[in-house]
Amino acid sequence: MPTTQAYAASAAKAALGPFTLERREPRAQDVLIDIQYCGVCHSDIHQARDEWGGALFPMVPGHEIVGKVSQVGGAVTAFKVGDSVGVGCFVDSCRECPSCLEGEEQYCERGCVNTYNGREHDGAPTYGGYSRSITVDAKYVLRIPEGIPLERAAPLLCAGITTYSPLRHYGLKAGDKLAVVGLGGLGHMGVKLGKAMGAEVTVLSTSPSKRDDALALGAAHFAATSDKKTFKALANQFDFILDTVSAPHDYNAYLGLLKRDGTMILVGAPEAPSPLASFPLIMKRRKLGGSLIGGIRETQEMLDFCAKHQVASDVEVIPIQKINEAYERMLKGDVRYRFVIDTASLDSK
Repeated sequence: MPTTQAYAASAAKAALGPFTLERREPRAQDVLIDIQYCGVCHSDIHQARDEWGGALFPMVPGHEIVGKVSQVGGAVTAFKVGDSVGVGCFVDSCRECPSCLEGEEQYCERGCVNTYNGREHDGAPTYGGYSRSITVDAKYVLRIPEGIPLERAAPLLCAGITTYSPLRHYGLKAGDKLAVVGLGGLGHMGVKLGKAMGAEVTVLSTSPSKRDDALALGAAHFAATSDKKTFKALANQFDFILDTVSAPHDYNAYLGLLKRDGTMILVGAPEAPSPLASFPLIMKRRKLGGSLIGGIRETQEMLDFCAKHQVASDVEVIPIQKINEAYERMLKGDVRYRFVIDTASLDSK
């Protein structure tokens, strides 16, 4: 089995450090990918620190993976050596349940196989993209279209599809008024994608200092939610709200910003449950829903959409040796808007 260099957490809350792992030899349906870049998702921190429970150590995080195909199995026809490809949040699923058969593998009823901190169907642990290579079944590999720089494509495989999928599923259309709550890794993609879909986008943030960034990213308007007058001024204004915030906040206050029949979509995941009153929903026939990444078909659709509309993530590229510093900076909100690891740095001593 080929070995590859990586960075791993050896235990919960331990600093990540050098690690050597084995990748399986490509089977008939597999591709071997030389990883060039890997995005750093906030969920990497939660997982590496076992804040969600069930962590498997040693853990190699990373599910925003892009690189080049270096080897293909004999049954693979969709890819060839040298192709630019990506791997997102999962690398397999049951392939038999209704969700899988409908191309919604992220909702696999037996549980999809996570790219890291999971187990293959044979029980082997999965290791993610903070590494130099990965072997993946070709059915779970994405083609990166020309025109998107690879380092800026990496976060699309989580942050991009996490925001694209709900906007498509819940029916955002040109001319709709969309509010994006929060302007981080997810929020900045929500702004870009919402604008590309033709919506009039407003960013809602607790930080007035983010106004200029929001407008530069394509938002038409900005409002500071730290000012309580905002909720009165914007009442009944929006067709859709995309809530990307994972810190505790009052869902009821934001529901009041929706028009009649408006929809608020949750993609952020606060650690504690948020109280929900019935009247903000009842009085205007509003809807509250959620969304989890996207399936392979829809993720490819998102990548092609981004290439067509020149949408990509705003990133700060770092060497792997700065990953622990990057985690601390992320917790402080000190990144615009996604760290991406240059995995060539793994070759450095």
